[in-house]
Amino acid sequence: MNSAASEIAGRLGREAEAVCRHYLSNGCKQGRYWIVGDIENTPGRSLYVRLTGPTHGPGAAGKWTDAATGEHGDLLDLIAGARQLRTFGETLDEARLFLSLPRPEPPTRERVVASTRSPEAARRLFAMGRPVGGTLAERYLRRRGLSGLGDAPALRFHPCCYYWREGQPKDTPPETWPALLAKVTDVNGNLTGVHRTWLDPATARKAQ
Repeated sequence: MNSAASEIAGRLGREAEAVCRHYLSNGCKQGRYWIVGDIENTPGRSLYVRLTGPTHGPGAAGKWTDAATGEHGDLLDLIAGARQLRTFGETLDEARLFLSLPRPEPPTRERVVASTRSPEAARRLFAMGRPVGGTLAERYLRRRGLSGLGDAPALRFHPCCYYWREGQPKDTPPETWPALLAKVTDVNGNLTGVHRTWLDPATARKAQ
């Protein structure tokens, strides 16, 4: 992220609650978080945005996570998803408009911002995984009597996949567990979803 974008992201973080009220109006504040269904402002409780914290780094204000999909990002990503913007330049322009900042000249060089909903969300999650060979996922498969799948293209391993435990307070972050990721595809082989099997790192069995 360039310096101009970093500055805008920092400004947005200092106004995290106002950003959420504007772009995620179907959500609500709960403790230190803004809770809503997803990045497209659907009512619900899956996505949470941190409203307080430092301006940068772990735990920064404006960092968000969708517990249902494993997606995460900052407030620039949130604005891009909420407004379905396709380029980074459009996202910065929208952020400047919200912050009442002038648009610089020449315009910021653009880059593509991926869509944040399924099936793109599934593709992003699967891309964050790595081949199962030599991982906890391979140990799990071997315990199931399945060997020789270390380089199977339909399987990946994610070392810290988000999991929201049933009954967990909604104003707290979800847990993270290692997970076996498996592609879900349509009849043409296009990825449409990802099946997750969370694993116990101590036993290489399914997590409880």
